[in-house]
Amino acid sequence: MTSLGRHVLQRRASRGLRATRNAAGFTLLEVLMVLLLIAAATALAAAAVTNGFSGIRLRSDAKEIAAQLRYTRAQAIATGEPQRFLIDPAAHTWTAPNERGGTIDPKFGVAFTGAREVQPTRGIGAIVFFSDGASTGGRVQLSSREAAWNVDVQWLTGEVKVHRGQVAR
Repeated sequence: MTSLGRHVLQRRASRGLRATRNAAGFTLLEVLMVLLLIAAATALAAAAVTNGFSGIRLRSDAKEIAAQLRYTRAQAIATGEPQRFLIDPAAHTWTAPNERGGTIDPKFGVAFTGAREVQPTRGIGAIVFFSDGASTGGRVQLSSREAAWNVDVQWLTGEVKVHRGQVAR
């Protein structure tokens, strides 16, 4: 091989090495930083949409109360006897048939509206479901500074619905 041929091969080989050394791309650290920024932005956006984690907890507590009201209605139909759901707004507790009970986050406001005739004592709310599925009706409202959720029970059908409520300002 001539010296010119060797020189051309050496130039091509050195260009190839340089090209791989200077190849465009990202380091693992750069990729991880971008993923971290995306995760942080997603968390902030989710918090803004749902009124923060407090809003998530508020809605979760409202859905739990609705589920227990539906359970109470199902028990009344299944047993053929009236069943009572109790809520104590001051203590942030509720009680359903078959020794079911739970608590509501103390950070939330709890209000009950319902038939006074079925309340066991002053300050404790009650909704009675009858064997045909009907009820005495009522509303449980859970609220925070940013949001409110209403759990409504229709008196005629006993249907339980959860929907956003008005925040008292």
